[in-house]
Amino acid sequence: MSTIIEPKLISGNSNKALAEAIARRMSMHRGKSVKPVEARVERFNDQEIFVEVFENVRGEDMFILQSTSNPANDNLMELLIMADALRRSSAARITAVIPYFGYARQDRRTKARTPISAKLVANLIAEAGIERVLTMDLHATQIQGFFDIPVDNLYAAPVFALDVKQNFDKLDDVMVISPDVGGTARARELAKRIGADMAIVDKRRNAPGEVAEMTVIGDVSGRKCIIVDDICDTAGTLCKAADTLIEKGATEVHSYITHGVLSGPAVERISKSSMKHLVITDSIEATPEVAACKKIRSVPTAPMLAQAILNIANGTSVSSLFDEDTLGPIYDGYYSKFG
Repeated sequence: MSTIIEPKLISGNSNKALAEAIARRMSMHRGKSVKPVEARVERFNDQEIFVEVFENVRGEDMFILQSTSNPANDNLMELLIMADALRRSSAARITAVIPYFGYARQDRRTKARTPISAKLVANLIAEAGIERVLTMDLHATQIQGFFDIPVDNLYAAPVFALDVKQNFDKLDDVMVISPDVGGTARARELAKRIGADMAIVDKRRNAPGEVAEMTVIGDVSGRKCIIVDDICDTAGTLCKAADTLIEKGATEVHSYITHGVLSGPAVERISKSSMKHLVITDSIEATPEVAACKKIRSVPTAPMLAQAILNIANGTSVSSLFDEDTLGPIYDGYYSKFG
């Protein structure tokens, strides 16, 4: 069994707030102060990325916290260059903690002469010297097979289930909604955890990014609907689904989305939509517009990620974090009611 039990955290620029939150949580577990390793990750005038680590990492178990969110290419290169710097500094093991794995939506060839970019990114990560990946809610679970190194994929469903139970007094009238046929497994998982029924919104597109028609499969009349998905980008589909559910008789519509990409007109659309609340995680650092939106609330991933890092470092189970009974004490006191 590995004797490495003192993990060290280093952060890129994509989500420093989450890195600090994870460090604080690790401090609670270990009973002593834990801070991210001091380093500078900056750009030259021509936008080349430069990394310098200011602490000795020889023989250390290193965890790089870096979501490959917008700007995806810059954040990905930061991750790869940090890994190279740590490898050349004789770190014993390098794990990439990627709460939001960018390029995951390019996991297959949808047309002739198109790339499978998720596989290319997996190759780059392995070639950079990273030996393990810890991520959350991959867009397609088969992406784990793109890697020839271990991949631990955490799930937001148990965290969302705890939040739903905290915020909905009666679960009898709650119905979980999948925004498309492909997301039924994700919606079914949450529905099972909270003991709710499930329905599906079937959508048809005229062109990419343009939803022409939506049909609700299931009776949502008189129900409080919870839309569940992994990614919300421009929020067009999400807001249209909420409007469709209200038209079909739903009394309220809430959404639980793991990764709030929320680009372009997303925040404005959500503010004007018939949706009551959008709950996201902090896998992607919130922009000022997202933080200021009264309809958007974030649940923390730091307790789960910190525990996962410690479990990996100590060679214990990560899958135990899929269980609400395990996560419940970890998240005790973290939840607040809807505003």
